[in-house]
Amino acid sequence: MKANLRQAAGSLLVVGLSGTELSGLERAWLKLVRPAGVILFRRNIVNAGQTRALLAEAASLCAPHCFRCVDVEGGLVDRLRDALAPMPSAFAVAEAARRTGKRGTIREQGELIAQGVKAFGFNTTLAPVVDLALPESARVMGTRAVNAKPEHVVDYARQFLAGLAARGVVGCAKHFPGLGDSALDSHLETPVIRRSGRALWQKHLAPYHELRNELPMVMVNHAAYPNTPGKDRPASASPYWITTVLRKRLGYWGIIFSDDMEMGGILKFMSIEEAAVAAIRAGMDLLEVCHTPEMILRAYEALIAEGERSPAFSNLVLSRAEQMARRRKELFARGVPAELTVKQFKALRARILRFSEAIRKAQETQAA
Repeated sequence: MKANLRQAAGSLLVVGLSGTELSGLERAWLKLVRPAGVILFRRNIVNAGQTRALLAEAASLCAPHCFRCVDVEGGLVDRLRDALAPMPSAFAVAEAARRTGKRGTIREQGELIAQGVKAFGFNTTLAPVVDLALPESARVMGTRAVNAKPEHVVDYARQFLAGLAARGVVGCAKHFPGLGDSALDSHLETPVIRRSGRALWQKHLAPYHELRNELPMVMVNHAAYPNTPGKDRPASASPYWITTVLRKRLGYWGIIFSDDMEMGGILKFMSIEEAAVAAIRAGMDLLEVCHTPEMILRAYEALIAEGERSPAFSNLVLSRAEQMARRRKELFARGVPAELTVKQFKALRARILRFSEAIRKAQETQAA
């Protein structure tokens, strides 16, 4: 049972790596933890060949059919911008599509991003952002958020996800239940959003309700909503937000994924050990721990320790791990696509640059 519990606990984690190749220490702890997958950042990515080699070695030490995640939204959050080509922001693409009436522009962005992430060996991009573009969050969100109106956000996300799906890449809507009213960066602080539950339902939760059958994954943020039954507890550790609202009221049955559990938004509220246990108990499927081996191992050991202390929690971890193993197999059974030739890679880069230029010209036309 202990061996099964250890394996199950590891398979609920998606972890970050330190550099452009695995260190001996990373090989050791990956072999111990056998996580559900890895997430790479710009610090890990030099070119497609190096990235694919890093992912292949890391995946050999992860659970079967593992996640190979990267953040490519376009604009400010684009981990491939230096190694491939910069992708225009979600806001720029959405505005160009809305003003020209060419909704296929958004799907094209999704397809190009999917082709790019596949070229580097990834199978998942943590996009789109479906937070509302409100004045309160403009300084933090910038061009990551596409519009203040939920219906425009839904339209963008639907087209973007269709583009990803057409190329066999998994997307993830974020940041549930919504950061549109937050002036704080949850990387550093716990945002406190004083909206009522009714106001959140009418606006911020609308994209999740409308898209609930189209979202492979939903990322939960670390904000607190004190004017709701969730009170001061960050959403990422809240049974109210994860189980009551997202699962039951919204009827979402895809994968629920945490924002990085090393962020100040959660760690200023509780320790990584408390947060890992609380999130899984609240209904989280996968915990993202992005940066330090110490935090990854502390989260991993905390899940095991709580499982050894509590038979109910042990059963929860084992059941959740079994569910996630089935989901991973469903999503990633096709394996890793073949590496692009030099000619194919250059052609993809050229298509992205042409797309970016078309969006830039559309922006200039709008401004004129």
